[in-house]
Amino acid sequence: MSSPPYTPALRTGDWIAVSGQVPLRDGTFLTDRPFGEQVDAVLANVSDRLAEHGAGLGDVVKTTVFLTDMSDYSVLNERWVAAFAEPRPSRSCVAVAGLPFDVRVEVEAWAVAPAD
Repeated sequence: MSSPPYTPALRTGDWIAVSGQVPLRDGTFLTDRPFGEQVDAVLANVSDRLAEHGAGLGDVVKTTVFLTDMSDYSVLNERWVAAFAEPRPSRSCVAVAGLPFDVRVEVEAWAVAPAD
């Protein structure tokens, strides 16, 4: 797989913007896995992108979730609660007709960068 035509995570000032992450681990899309495992992989990817800038999931303040099937919403919420401690980041969840590579979920995030 070639490099994407965008920056996966970018720090600007006190902010880290994480581009939409999908259920991709070790170069393989997890589209054949149960939806909960796909969400776990997406959140692990968000965490990995944040770690590249010295941050973690606890630094996230805003997320946007894209789902191709809103019937997955309850599983998303279960995995979300397991991944994010209180207070959880604000979140928007949008139903979409499709996502790249036929994945079912994508998450983008904004985090406050830790002090240097």
